[in-house]
Amino acid sequence: MAGLVDQAAEYFQRLHTTAARLLGADHLDTLTTRHNLALWRGEAGDPASAVTAYEELLTDQLRILGADHPSTLTTRNNLAHWQKLSSDNLPD
Repeated sequence: MAGLVDQAAEYFQRLHTTAARLLGADHLDTLTTRHNLALWRGEAGDPASAVTAYEELLTDQLRILGADHPSTLTTRNNLAHWQKLSSDNLPD
């Protein structure tokens, strides 16, 4: 299973690169690929990287889409989820 998760993260990294190049960094589809990439980074076992990616995405979504856009709200939710998982992994 871990191999498929890693492959998903790599796929969304390539997809994001392509979307940003063809559509631009602020396009909704490019933002969606960033969201998926953040998710799969976390699923691949790197919750801290997912947190960083979601924080950066949220900043851009607030600027582009606004605070009440469904995608922005979803990012806030997923950021909180990965922050919780990341904090659970901290040494005592």
